[in-house]
Amino acid sequence: MSTQPTAAPAGARGGDHRADAAVVGAGPAGLSAALTLARGGLSVVLLDEQPEPGGQYYRRPGPEVTERLGDHRPEGARLVAEVRAAGVRVLTGHTVWGVSDDRAALLAVAPDGTTTRVHAAHTVIATGAFERAIPFAGWHLPGVVTPGLAQHMAEEGVAVGSRVLVAGSGPFLLPVARSLLERGARVLAVVEAGTPYRMGVRALGAARFPGRLAELSSHLLGLARHRVPLLQGAVVTEARGRSRVESATVAPLRDPHRVLHRYDVDALCVGYGFRPQTDLAQLLGCAMRRDPATGDQTPVVTGPGRTSRAGVYVVGEAAGVAGAPSALARGEAAALDVLARAGGPATRAARRSVAVRLARARRFADLTAALYPAPGVLADALVSALPDHALVCRCESVTAGAVRAAAAEPGGAEVPGIKGATRAGMGPCQARECGPALAALRDRTGAPGQAAVPARMPVRPLPLTAVPAPEHTTDRRKPHGHR
Repeated sequence: MSTQPTAAPAGARGGDHRADAAVVGAGPAGLSAALTLARGGLSVVLLDEQPEPGGQYYRRPGPEVTERLGDHRPEGARLVAEVRAAGVRVLTGHTVWGVSDDRAALLAVAPDGTTTRVHAAHTVIATGAFERAIPFAGWHLPGVVTPGLAQHMAEEGVAVGSRVLVAGSGPFLLPVARSLLERGARVLAVVEAGTPYRMGVRALGAARFPGRLAELSSHLLGLARHRVPLLQGAVVTEARGRSRVESATVAPLRDPHRVLHRYDVDALCVGYGFRPQTDLAQLLGCAMRRDPATGDQTPVVTGPGRTSRAGVYVVGEAAGVAGAPSALARGEAAALDVLARAGGPATRAARRSVAVRLARARRFADLTAALYPAPGVLADALVSALPDHALVCRCESVTAGAVRAAAAEPGGAEVPGIKGATRAGMGPCQARECGPALAALRDRTGAPGQAAVPARMPVRPLPLTAVPAPEHTTDRRKPHGHR
């Protein structure tokens, strides 16, 4: 007998949920916010699209890997247990894909394929971040992956390839390379666009964070033991291959047309850090601004995550990438603010504790920003060097030349106009991959106008069964043309 659930009829609607507060995202920020709210006496619904809470940071490897290697995130398991014990309604497998017309309810597709509505007086958006991709020639080839995917596979005991090049920018590259080595892959080099590991005044600032410095030293020593070269100030500019990636070209960031090295590879991991996931904040009508350092559209937040919309908070990486300790503190800070406004218990001691942790996390985020090149600068440098034949939008197979031509047309200098002319950013990823490149190409026109890719519902792919059926109308007029 089949154990598969019966498909719901198209337009079916699941049950509604009502609570004092809805938290979207069960990573560090969302778990911290939900726990604080529940302990403060509010009813809380916590939604996450994954089958288990914890987010990417607290994601636990499969049982076979856990049994062999141990669980490296026990603090996450404890936090999840505390959230459940506090009475939070945890709705895993629920993907929030939009909001109601009046913005009073969140719309989420449930595991059975129906749409659930969540009504709450307070909404905390803790949707986290996703990996930042910057196009280069050949990035569409099979075998070219993000560091996050390579790390996820390594956590499950599988190396993404046997001859791997790890490239991009940010501290995440080092643990990814080390994980690949532990799974038996040969890491040919780690290619970092910046120069964060050259000793200097800025690098010495890491001494103020001994725990992080010890972790960094451990990764660097691990690479040294395996004789993995660490190239700084360099980027991948091209991948080549017939049916999959076979080689990768590395060039100086300051002169991307000059070849430094060519590597024979069977896998290439390239990523430039992370971008805040802000589509839900946009749908809820929160004021946005363009971060000059990253080029990202981020919500305008004040104090403990408050947005321009009353009762809506954005916390954690969704408000700006700053790491897990910052996300935990920001989630708690928003929850304490909600409790204070609702007349609940938000003690001065708790607020002081959060303020201290936030200040420390902010100092570390500032140090990281100083050590690594700004994503906006990287995007501009790499996109300007893209040949016209290189794909910018992999979903719709749109080239850099097509985007440049569309941007040069009268009225085409805004991103929505480029999308309409080329279909760039209109595929399944909804510009999550190509959005920064579209904005960078558009910026190079020098014309004023909209450089952002606006969020549109549904913000996630969803089955037809989740699309709400049209409301029945009492209008009984005959169809046009009938008498």
